Amino acid sequence: MTRTWLVTGGAGFIGSALVRRLLGDPTHDVRVVNVDKLTYAGHLASLGPVADDPRHHFHRVDICDAPALAELFARYRPDGVFHLAAESHVDRSIDAPAAFIQTNLVGTFTVLQEVRRYFDALGDALGDTFDAAGAAARRDAFRVVHVSTDEVFGALTLDTDARFDEASPYRPSSPYSASKAGADHLARAWHHTFGLPVIVTSSTNNYGPYHLPDKLIPLTLQRALAAQPIPVYGDGLHVRDWLHVDDHARALTRVMTHGRPGETYAIGAGQEHANLTLVHQICAILDDLRPDPAGPYARLVTHVADRPGHDRRYALDPSKLQRDLGWAPEVDFAAGLEATVRWFLANADWVRTVTKDRP
Repeated sequence: MTRTWLVTGGAGFIGSALVRRLLGDPTHDVRVVNVDKLTYAGHLASLGPVADDPRHHFHRVDICDAPALAELFARYRPDGVFHLAAESHVDRSIDAPAAFIQTNLVGTFTVLQEVRRYFDALGDALGDTFDAAGAAARRDAFRVVHVSTDEVFGALTLDTDARFDEASPYRPSSPYSASKAGADHLARAWHHTFGLPVIVTSSTNNYGPYHLPDKLIPLTLQRALAAQPIPVYGDGLHVRDWLHVDDHARALTRVMTHGRPGETYAIGAGQEHANLTLVHQICAILDDLRPDPAGPYARLVTHVADRPGHDRRYALDPSKLQRDLGWAPEVDFAAGLEATVRWFLANADWVRTVTKDRP
């Protein structure tokens, strides 16, 4: 039987990767209801490969709009919800935190409330045609996958190999991570108090195709190709674990189909790199693929003042996800990074499309 999954934030970087994977994986017989407000972070151009797929139903809806969400639940009667819609840019959260509170906290509350109303009536008031056993089975299989970030745990130091896991205490340090931490607490409360089958995931930094040009990897690419200074915050020794977005999409799908309600799963790749090292890796790849007659791209690297509250290191231990659900990252970082650079070089039109009207 075809399953219907509703994805919030499905025109964003990670959301669009998930939508493309769900519709492109022949092992999943699904239709996808894609809900996105199309802010600066959401672009229909990122959904080009599935734009004409009849199983893809896009709706431009703000997740704070409860009546609009209720109409979509009544119309499509999904079998699960991936909640990815969020404001997620740390720098923007420092400059203008109000939008992060509205989307990440109020928006998540609204989604949880509408899912709760739908779930409580599933197989009954919404007019499902299943018999009692079928309705019970549908309720048992329903899941809400709430997608979060490693930043809710705060920072690790550079003098340790320790990694955060599902039991790590929350210590958010930016308006962005604080709003995501609050959203995580709401999701768990709706599971504990109302019995909503919520699963929380947290992931490390993602990279790959369709990444917004103001993020580190694509920003480095665009600045290098334009022969402009490549900014590196502070000393550049801030460390992140880099997870390919396709591996993240695989993990989320696995959590939806095999995860246990009430559980949390950390999604990490074990690929830690300092920002400065990463920028130099990108420059070296460009030197090979598109050499600049003016000299190596690394000449453009420019250290700038560090941003406020810049966490030193993030890393997650994905052992639980690997052990319990059989997931492991598949994309080698060096190969994935080069493939990402090649994608951006081949898709300059996408970059122009998503940057032409940015605030």
